[in-house]
Amino acid sequence: MADPRGFLKIRERELPPNRPVEVRLRDWKDVHAHLEEGQPFLKEQAGRCMDCGIPFCHNGCPLGNLIPEWNDLVWRGQWSDAIDRLHATNNFPEFTGRICPAPCESSCVLGINQPPVTIKNVEVSIIDEAFARGLVTPQVPQRLTGHTVAVVGSGPAGLAAAQQLTRAGHTVAVYERDDEIGGLLRYGVPDFKLEKIHIERRLEQMRAEGTRFRPGVEVGKDVTWVQLQARYDAIVLATGATVPRRLDVPGLELEGVHVAMDYLHQANAIVAGKDVADPISAEGRHVVIIGGGDTGSDCLGTALRQGAASVTTLAIGKRPPSERPQNQPWPTDPVLYEVSSSHEEGGERAYLASTVAFLGDDTGHVRALRLATTEYLPDGRRVPTPGTERDIPADLVLVAMGFTGPETEQLTQQIGVDVTRRGALARDEDFATNVPGVFVAGDAGRGQSLVVWAIAEGRAAAAAVDAYLSGTTELPAPVSASTVALRP
Repeated sequence: MADPRGFLKIRERELPPNRPVEVRLRDWKDVHAHLEEGQPFLKEQAGRCMDCGIPFCHNGCPLGNLIPEWNDLVWRGQWSDAIDRLHATNNFPEFTGRICPAPCESSCVLGINQPPVTIKNVEVSIIDEAFARGLVTPQVPQRLTGHTVAVVGSGPAGLAAAQQLTRAGHTVAVYERDDEIGGLLRYGVPDFKLEKIHIERRLEQMRAEGTRFRPGVEVGKDVTWVQLQARYDAIVLATGATVPRRLDVPGLELEGVHVAMDYLHQANAIVAGKDVADPISAEGRHVVIIGGGDTGSDCLGTALRQGAASVTTLAIGKRPPSERPQNQPWPTDPVLYEVSSSHEEGGERAYLASTVAFLGDDTGHVRALRLATTEYLPDGRRVPTPGTERDIPADLVLVAMGFTGPETEQLTQQIGVDVTRRGALARDEDFATNVPGVFVAGDAGRGQSLVVWAIAEGRAAAAAVDAYLSGTTELPAPVSASTVALRP
């Protein structure tokens, strides 16, 4: 193990400092300090790992990351071995180490009576150091099977499936309707959380391994699903859950009311130097974000960098507790009040805020939101409390209420893929749909979830596809398809 007395000697959890707020708001670069600035205490934090007899952190992570092993290797300074152990279960630790909420840390045994090990920071430090030392190299398959696979969607699930299948010897092409590969990693996550160099250098590795990329192609329109079936031996659907949840209140049609992901997509494109027609900008505006999750936080940081006059984030529910509540004991992943890097930068947060209506001016542009205090009914529903209405100014509203599921119309019409009652693409425990040779991975079948689940499902779906094509597989399958998304 790492330092046998490390968790006794170093009882405090320590992370590298973020760049000062007044500095980072002037650019779009990563808010975190660079690796070399955090190395002196990184060894100490890795040494706090207890090497538990039963490492619950393995179960906290759906990938089954070998956390005690690479903590020990970091403590010993064995970076080459550390990245080998990390890559053994995770294709893209540079993504999970930056944007995953780290359920592994909630499961850390040390967290019973001390702050948990800084697992996420150790993870991202390993991969950054590995790239810096040239330890991340292509893994070209020794032979080709002659089978072809189309992966539709280039988010973390699609990329993980594509890399695994390419390494198994299949010829893989990844289709993406956006102009560049990366899915929501590229256009949904701002650069201050995930600089796009991390995507580019991983794609460079995948190209060298043999994966082929087809950006700017919308399957179902530019090429039909029937044509794709005829061209490939198997298809992996990794299109994500992209249908936004609507807020059906009066005034939704007013100008200035936008779906959060439309706003983030444009903002990311502009940062990348692309021309955007009629861009949505927060500059000088009073911005209201409806939804207190990660997407809302990303909108907050983006609006502040664009020069918003004010930003208010609304959450319909109660403010979560700052410490683990008794009804969410270790090793569960508790719902806690979180302060993201964007929340540190500014803005106001309001809880128990139900949006009743959008109010417009004479030109048809939103000017205010009418809110009411949320009431919890005995059956669990949350409704506005009559008589508590109030108006707050807003000339840009971003609806960040999550997603209801994938876009399914063309899939069902063209090749007859079944859909569950919840609107997800139906699949069995081996990720297979009702259409032979067509599989589903990630949010398209699971529903809106975490990046770590997307990668885990991409790896597992790749194993299922490999078995379907070859009769057997040696690819790892860390998870089975979620029961909530099984075929009815």
